[in-house]
Amino acid sequence: METSKTYCKNCEALTENSYCSNCGQRTSVRTVTFKETFGDLASGLFSFEAPFWKTLGLLFTNPGKLFREYLGGKRKTYFKPVSFFILLTALHIVIRSLLDYDPMAAAPEGSDYAVNLFREAGQFMVQNINNILFIFVFTLSLLMKLFFYKKYSWAEYIAVAFYLVGVYILLGTINFFLLVFLNTGMQFLTMLVMLLYFLYAMVSFFQTRKVLVAVKSLLVYALGTLFYVALGFGLALLIVYFT
Repeated sequence: METSKTYCKNCEALTENSYCSNCGQRTSVRTVTFKETFGDLASGLFSFEAPFWKTLGLLFTNPGKLFREYLGGKRKTYFKPVSFFILLTALHIVIRSLLDYDPMAAAPEGSDYAVNLFREAGQFMVQNINNILFIFVFTLSLLMKLFFYKKYSWAEYIAVAFYLVGVYILLGTINFFLLVFLNTGMQFLTMLVMLLYFLYAMVSFFQTRKVLVAVKSLLVYALGTLFYVALGFGLALLIVYFT
């Protein structure tokens, strides 16, 4: 019985087995699913078997290529999106701790119950940013699906959103140094730079009808950020209020 042959979607080598003999990736790779995005997280969280620096570099030089190739089947070529997100979140928390930076330090204090409640909610949100940022992933990906629904599935947009929010975390981490050492007072610089990056990444991703993509992307980012802040802060407010 003749064995069927196929080409590996990662390295394009001809193979006859369930796994590519050249790079080791499964030959049965299809579209990105929820199971694949979140599966094997514990075992592969900090695995550097895929080139982290290549992934990071491409996110800034040609993010669209990274998104298309990862969704197209090149899973082993790049660092996994969930692992990328959590690794940068962990780095963000460590650096914030080392710099002893408190984003809520400038928030007003007083005897008013409502003011103190909002301050505590803000502190809770900062301290649990590793969990709160998951909300940003889901709001961003859901709005990408709503505005660009014909292109990819929601599961695929979630994978892309993990990469994008990972970049957002990295930008925020870099901004810590500006705030601590230069005292710039530009707390919102991260969101502004991320807006420009998001527009660039989306145009790079979809390539065609760039003006329309940019306009849609602006709406996606604005609404995604608004919902993220509202839901994240609202959740923090409820937790603080009832504890």
